[in-house]
Amino acid sequence: FDGEGYPYGLKHDEIPLIAQIIAVADTFDAMISTRPYRKGLPPMQAYQEILKCSGSQFCPRIVEAFDRAFQKTSMFRSTDFLAQNKKAG
Repeated sequence: FDGEGYPYGLKHDEIPLIAQIIAVADTFDAMISTRPYRKGLPPMQAYQEILKCSGSQFCPRIVEAFDRAFQKTSMFRSTDFLAQNKKAG
């Protein structure tokens, strides 16, 4: 999102919307997925990392949509999740 991307260094609205959406989804999936060389992160930790990268690595509008979807997902809905989210934000 900040122009540091490969191969063209596109930034902001130069990046197609679908690519911006896929970037957030792919990054989240990569962070929570276990690989042969490392264990996946807990979803909450990956979620917080996505939020931190809003405006630099990811489009803020896309991150806001991701945030809303994440909070509505039943597997993440709990009082513990909501309490942690309030502290992190």
